Amino acid sequence: MNPVIPDASVLLKWVLPPNHEPYVEQALCIRNALLAGDVEILLPSLWYYELGNTLARKYPDHADAILSSLMDMNMECIYPEQAWQAEIVHLVTNFQVTFYDAAYHALAIHRDGVFVTADEKYINKAHSAGHTLHLKDWHSVSSGCSGNGMEISFK
Repeated sequence: MNPVIPDASVLLKWVLPPNHEPYVEQALCIRNALLAGDVEILLPSLWYYELGNTLARKYPDHADAILSSLMDMNMECIYPEQAWQAEIVHLVTNFQVTFYDAAYHALAIHRDGVFVTADEKYINKAHSAGHTLHLKDWHSVSSGCSGNGMEISFK
């Protein structure tokens, strides 16, 4: 099974109120596939800090519970290695993308997985490096969605 590397734009759709966000259904399909054991999720170690920053600033009353719930999920956190680091720098240099975004993508390349993002600007810049999938296209990769998974209530 090739691993899936969702970025913060996907992970946040798992836990935040939809608020007419595009591609929430596809993001929840990935989450449900993880919970069902149908996909392996790998994340660069920076995911925690990216999500923590957004959650603590926008949803301070729920940030701790949401982060704890995400950490309890079966997602492997990967710390940079030399070959992976070189790929990050290559992506940043050749495609003029951020180091943060390139870290997710480089992990997908390094581990022969797929980087899934809702960030159209990133996809437009770096899709030619391979191993990318826009979140909107997840349905064509995944065979359905089932289960409710993690629910966080916002008031």
